[in-house]
Amino acid sequence: MYTFSNKLKTFSIILVILGLLGVGYGFVTSHKSFKEVETIIEAEKAHHGGGHGEEAAHATSGHDTHGNSHSNDAHAEEDAHKKHVEHVKHQIANRPWAALYVAAFFFMMIALGVLAFYAIQIASQAGWSPVLFRVMEGMTAYLLPGALIVLAIAAASHFIGHDSLFVWMNPDMTTVGHEDYDKLVAGKSGWLNIWGFIIRGLIFIGGWSLYRHFSRKFSIAQDTAEDKSNFKKSFRISAAFLVFFIYTESMMSWDWIMSVDPHWFSTLFGWYVFASMFVSGITVIALITIYLKSRNYLEFVNENHLHDVAKFMFAFSIFWTYLWFSQFMLIWYSNIPEEVTYFVTRFQDYKLPFLGMVVMNFVFPILMLMNADYKRIPWFVVMAGLVILFGHYIDIFNMIMPATVGDRWFIGIPEIGSILLFAGLFIFIVFTALTKAPLLVKGYPFRKESEEFHY
Repeated sequence: MYTFSNKLKTFSIILVILGLLGVGYGFVTSHKSFKEVETIIEAEKAHHGGGHGEEAAHATSGHDTHGNSHSNDAHAEEDAHKKHVEHVKHQIANRPWAALYVAAFFFMMIALGVLAFYAIQIASQAGWSPVLFRVMEGMTAYLLPGALIVLAIAAASHFIGHDSLFVWMNPDMTTVGHEDYDKLVAGKSGWLNIWGFIIRGLIFIGGWSLYRHFSRKFSIAQDTAEDKSNFKKSFRISAAFLVFFIYTESMMSWDWIMSVDPHWFSTLFGWYVFASMFVSGITVIALITIYLKSRNYLEFVNENHLHDVAKFMFAFSIFWTYLWFSQFMLIWYSNIPEEVTYFVTRFQDYKLPFLGMVVMNFVFPILMLMNADYKRIPWFVVMAGLVILFGHYIDIFNMIMPATVGDRWFIGIPEIGSILLFAGLFIFIVFTALTKAPLLVKGYPFRKESEEFHY
């Protein structure tokens, strides 16, 4: 049985506390007055060689000969200035919400990716992986609280955050005649409405959690069972879950991520999010396995198991890149205005993280994990895994931030605090779950094959 060390438990609690402080700081400092935001904009203009003073002077010049027209211009420019300041003010207020949401989704998707990987191993009756099942089961313990937190943040951003994440949640966008009315958003209101969003989210979470509950129950029961009935039940529910997962993961990705840009859509998006989720989950399986192995647990796990996990890290990094390129290339090639705006925004304001994640999620894994021998070296897999995880955090960051904070992005205290908060929570929940059952599935039919797995 695994024992959750006091050092690791204390470390996870410290991360949560530091994270809460960082998140709190982000919310406290994000509420700026109109004058404060105006000062920020003026300072930025001055830094870039222009200023509002010049614009104002230009707007009022020639007043003596064309008084009325210049007066109207001045009023129009003043209105535009006010709208711009209010827009920037809203973006700054959105930042802590977006930072919290990105980190919450990132750690939730790790657990969901592991659950799908676990179901695939059981449904395919894989012979190499059963020695890692308890690690996977421990990781999926985070899914229920993690997913509920994501849904709660999304709902709270509407009810108390003035639609900081999802603009379509603003009821004025579907009110004909209102200045915020948006015909396209109104056309999608049958799907994109707050209560539909919440109900669908609860259905997704309920289905995933039920599968996790029963698969874990059958797994533990199989340890002491004299027949294979629990294994057969696990096989059946895993096959059924995978069908449920394929549909709900796609809908979840539309609701929880793609709808931050309600005017844009991609038919590849569900697969794209799945690839990011899957490779992130598999990477964390490798990291936790290596950690437990270093603490003298999992003595039945050998370098061949690590090699296979690293192979999946490598393979799904390639798969993610294929989907990223397919989505990007098709939209770039067709050059349809309502589609290309998604990538234009990211190229203009997010060039470093947008192109940087391609290096971290594709170029780095290709160079590091292509060699079969490197996949067997624990410290090498850890190094590659940490880069891959950071790359996929940036991937989620790139999906959420442009639509919520625009060019006001930065990886600072709100973002780092959010990562620390959910990393601490993830470590605490996962390693607590690992203490609840033996780290080896004893009655599983392919256990012996898995223990003796070698090339």
